[in-house]
Amino acid sequence: MRILPDPSKARRFLGYLDWLYNPFGRWEVTQVYDLLSTDVATAHGLYLNLGYWTGEEKTLDEACRGLADLLARQAEMGPGDRILDLGFGFADQDIHWMETYRPAHILGLNLTASQVAVARQRVEALGHAERIELREGSATDIPLASGSVDTVLALECAFHFRTRERFFAEALRVLRPGGRLVTADIIPLPDASDRLRRLKQRASWRLVASRFAIPAENAYPAEAYAERLAATGFESIRVDSIREQVYAPLHEYLKRHPSTLARLHPATRLPARIALGMSAETVYAGLDYILAVAVKP
Repeated sequence: MRILPDPSKARRFLGYLDWLYNPFGRWEVTQVYDLLSTDVATAHGLYLNLGYWTGEEKTLDEACRGLADLLARQAEMGPGDRILDLGFGFADQDIHWMETYRPAHILGLNLTASQVAVARQRVEALGHAERIELREGSATDIPLASGSVDTVLALECAFHFRTRERFFAEALRVLRPGGRLVTADIIPLPDASDRLRRLKQRASWRLVASRFAIPAENAYPAEAYAERLAATGFESIRVDSIREQVYAPLHEYLKRHPSTLARLHPATRLPARIALGMSAETVYAGLDYILAVAVKP
């Protein structure tokens, strides 16, 4: 008996080809993450971030968890805190924060319904459903009362928000006085003075922005990021580049561990191998990676 191909798998493969190779395609952020689904590079969790690499990490999972820890430390997270986590993915960081830092409550908002469904199942299976509440919702229209949370976190997702300034305003509103906003965010580097270098930067940024649904309004460098936080009303603002602890070490890790790519969808493996054949400086030429901390007066 001839076995017919699975039409759902075929449609998904075609979806990947359209997303990766169609230069005219314009995907919404929820479409991108519906397509990616749980095809992640980590071996144990479902982290989607690029990781924070200090030189001690042995696995991608450890680096991804390390980035979650970095945000928690900057937020001064601890028992009794009420946390708002925006764009939580599959809730790996929320589970880790609850088990490690023991906040009173974490509310997560995420636009991608498929991620919310998987994340809820994982949280319930671990017995955290009473203290980790996950909802489908927007970072630019937060369904909370003013002054109701201690901390707002956005781990590698605020570049998607339309717009980031609307998110800043909503974060300021829902934070209590003295509360902290902490983001790990991808932004463009300032233009280089050298023309060839500048062209590489812009090509690198355009590729990432077009494939990952980054609005043009969010394409500004670190100095402008800090200015926008200040204009919103935040104080004690820090915007620090951590790109050297993200892009290059991730690139080297993936080159040393090619089996990691086997966890990704087959359609993504060729472009991933092409990227790993180039230097990290070329692949990430136009990308900064910042850690931002701001306090509500």
